[in-house]
Amino acid sequence: MQAIKLDPSSPWGYDKKHAALHGLQRYDEAIATFADMLSRIERSAEQDIRQLSKKYISPSRTEKVIEDVISGVSKKSPLVLLDVQNGRLCKGAERLRIFKLETQWKELISSVTEELDDRRIKQVVEQYFRYVTLSHVWQGEDDPSYQDVERAESVDKLGSSPLNEKLRKFCQVVYKDGYRWAWSDTCCIDKTNSSVLSESLKSMYKWYQASAATFVLLADVESSSAVGGLTGSKWMRRAWTSQELLAPKVIRFFTRGWQPYLGDTQSNHKKSPEIMQELVDAIGIARQTIITFNPNNLTAREKLRLASTREAFKEEDLAYSLIGIFQSYIHPGYGEGDAALGRLLEEIVARDEVTVLDWAGKSSSSYNSCVPNTLAVYSQPPGPSPAMNDAEMDVRVAALKDSLSKTDVIDIHGQIARLPPVSFSQSRLRLPCIIFTVETLKPQDCGSDLEGCYQASVSGIGNVVFQTSDNLSLKEPRRLIFVHPWIHDLLDPFDGFAWGSTADNANDGELDAGTGTGVRTTSSAHGPPATTMDEYTRALRLVARLQQPFHVLLLQKQSKYLYKRVAAEHKIVVQGIDRSINFARHIHADVKHIM
Repeated sequence: MQAIKLDPSSPWGYDKKHAALHGLQRYDEAIATFADMLSRIERSAEQDIRQLSKKYISPSRTEKVIEDVISGVSKKSPLVLLDVQNGRLCKGAERLRIFKLETQWKELISSVTEELDDRRIKQVVEQYFRYVTLSHVWQGEDDPSYQDVERAESVDKLGSSPLNEKLRKFCQVVYKDGYRWAWSDTCCIDKTNSSVLSESLKSMYKWYQASAATFVLLADVESSSAVGGLTGSKWMRRAWTSQELLAPKVIRFFTRGWQPYLGDTQSNHKKSPEIMQELVDAIGIARQTIITFNPNNLTAREKLRLASTREAFKEEDLAYSLIGIFQSYIHPGYGEGDAALGRLLEEIVARDEVTVLDWAGKSSSSYNSCVPNTLAVYSQPPGPSPAMNDAEMDVRVAALKDSLSKTDVIDIHGQIARLPPVSFSQSRLRLPCIIFTVETLKPQDCGSDLEGCYQASVSGIGNVVFQTSDNLSLKEPRRLIFVHPWIHDLLDPFDGFAWGSTADNANDGELDAGTGTGVRTTSSAHGPPATTMDEYTRALRLVARLQQPFHVLLLQKQSKYLYKRVAAEHKIVVQGIDRSINFARHIHADVKHIM
């Protein structure tokens, strides 16, 4: 400081003054001193001194770097958060303004003089902007809304009610745990703004995933509850809470009085063996999957099974609550009814997840007859898979070589292997499948309590008994076909679809009745064979799998090219194709357009 008094026009000494002020935590003065030093260096008459400016980083540049880091963090955060210090709602710009008034901001600016410490900047920013999410069971329209908190100007100023108190208590627990920011889906989303609501619904999984912690309030579980209270809670049955359990890295369960569940006070209940075992037993997935969940950890079928027992106030939420878990791109829009689930399942099927079509019941959606209007159907186990070990397969292939026409077997294998991938868009399904024609249809007595039973004589399969609530015409059996769409179960890894083809450029018409071919001209497969195996052997392996039990769908012709699925009361499982089948006459492969 003495140097400044001796020569106010000189930059020398300002660096020492800056260091002294920084050490005294007088950051505003330290920043001003450092900026003054840089200004004097840049204005110096001596070129050597002016060159020194390249050595230093200006406070304005540091600010820009920090703001960029904050912008990156904010993109992963909710649009609006609660400031638990005062109960006010804060958007991103307001949170930035508040941070710039904090000691952490000023200390960061003051500490950077010659070299940016990107790691420390990121650490300080992420620590400050950490937020805690609330997971709970909604109480309908009575939970405090965005407008309610805005009008009151603070959560603390909301009227006296159990639901307002729930929100206040959440903020208090978050504050007590050392966090500044909190988020609740009740009051932090402006649901009157359709674009905000849509973005929030699509981003919610990522928000829970990026949270510092998720606090779960089990409002119907007493503080004295033993193991089983969590499983029996309404929270375990709500649609949205599935992702709220899986997405966060840190989760804590609280009972009605905001006491730790089972008295477990550790900071992360995903590390509690007792609580995790209760969840494993309840939802049927591995403990490690719950702890370190990634959407790719589970198959589409497993995700649908998890969702099958969940409920929602609004029909559309059954689909919207799965957007994150399925990494879906559907756009939410309340009022569309079961079309929401239809659009979600359409997107999943279009990823070649035909297991979505493996269900039974009366629940055909108005969106498309091949998808259900409820997820409850996915609580059923999937249909049988034609799995065989290598030894059993070798025995079957050897036996088949003596009984089947080589030409016919290779031909049907070619038809199936060259089918294009499934296509599903704008509620129209183009399904590659193996087709079995219904030759005759007659009523079947399935017992006094069962109605709508039929027996069909099916080409290549034989007699098939099934039950449906649809009234089928006995005079037009050939309008009905059974189809086997589980193509991946039949092909060896080095067979595969002709990905260069699409369902759109496949034959739109029926197969030629005289030839029964339907063979595609494209022949590109997934890649080069993984092992040397002649085409005849590959074809026989496919036939061996077709001789195992499999699940079929029943389709009814609606027009020249369009079909509709007939919803069966139970899955239609056949015992496999006839041992004496004539492939050229009895079955073929094609793409069917289903409405």
